[in-house]
Amino acid sequence: MALETATYISQLTATNPTTSDSVAQGDDHLRMLKTVLKTQFSGLTGTTAVSSSEAELNILDGVTSTAAELNILDGVTSTAAELNILDGVTSTAAELNIMDGVTSTAAELNILDGVTSTATELNYNDITTLGTVQTSKSVTADGSGVVNHADYQVVRPYFKDYAETVNAIGGTGGGTQDIDVTVGNVVTATVDTSTNTFTFSNPSATGRACSFTLLLTNGGSQTVNWPSSVDWAGGDAPSLTSSGVDVLTFTTVDAGTIWYGFAAGLDMG
Repeated sequence: MALETATYISQLTATNPTTSDSVAQGDDHLRMLKTVLKTQFSGLTGTTAVSSSEAELNILDGVTSTAAELNILDGVTSTAAELNILDGVTSTAAELNIMDGVTSTAAELNILDGVTSTATELNYNDITTLGTVQTSKSVTADGSGVVNHADYQVVRPYFKDYAETVNAIGGTGGGTQDIDVTVGNVVTATVDTSTNTFTFSNPSATGRACSFTLLLTNGGSQTVNWPSSVDWAGGDAPSLTSSGVDVLTFTTVDAGTIWYGFAAGLDMG
């Protein structure tokens, strides 16, 4: 008696029943085959017949998906037209898996409809740090609206209602006081207490003009020493106001080797 025990197609023995089996065992084979079919194809319910053609089903020929992977289609409501969008897609599994976990809505994805940018053009937005300009990258402000041009050139700008950053030093307190150009190109300071020695730092590179304006209060109230690199108009530093504001301007084109200094206005009040 050649009657196997089977629940799934893979457990069936193709050579059963044998020619020596009795006819009485035929009903056992038929019942087992029904059980196998109903278990293996448990998802087929109702009276709707499968209408796919042999050619359409042959598309699955060679597919190595597991039952678990194929079961992902359970409940899929896509139309044939929608599925046919994949016709000709050459993406790899790794590329398609990029969509895994994507929560974008159809409306959000449709924003790309009609976009003609190349991968290179879209990558212009791939900047290293938000708010920093990079070669061949888009200009993107940081969370505070700051755009750091990182010494890149800005050609033919058209400004309106612009402002300059003020480096408000306050009281110098005597001793050495550095003026860092990167902090602001307009500087305010008040000389007090004792002798004050100014230094200048971080000018632009050679071949680029770098200037700052110093609004100095009570500069004549104490001795003020300037960097030896300052070349004053007429060869001498101006006499500063003891009680009042002097406006001084400094310019360099050689990274601070020479600072050209002059008084834009003395005893301004």
